[in-house]
Amino acid sequence: QVQLVESGGGLVQPGGSLRLSCAASGSIFSINAMGWYRQAPGKARELVAGITSGGAPNYAASVKGRFTISRDNAKNTMYLQMNSLKPEDTAVYYCNVGIQQPHSSWYSYYWGQGTQVTVSS
Repeated sequence: QVQLVESGGGLVQPGGSLRLSCAASGSIFSINAMGWYRQAPGKARELVAGITSGGAPNYAASVKGRFTISRDNAKNTMYLQMNSLKPEDTAVYYCNVGIQQPHSSWYSYYWGQGTQVTVSS
């Protein structure tokens, strides 16, 4: 059993900041790549930012320079610091994590439950 718990979403004014967290727990041997996705109403889910097991980040062009992804391997936790938020950042944000369980030879990717981010004045 693996659980991903997201937190940190909410309502913020344009130009404001939020910090999302995604904590993995349960039967975990190793964690590979991690990423944040978002889905706005009526739109497809899209990759916002990803981070490799070695800590190398990548970002969607729409958030580059405003968002920062990071991970704490000791805590099995990933973060997304979101600054200079815009109304178009409004969406449900999901974390996605590659996890290898004990006695397994491969990684499976798990989704968090999602957290709502609303940017509005």
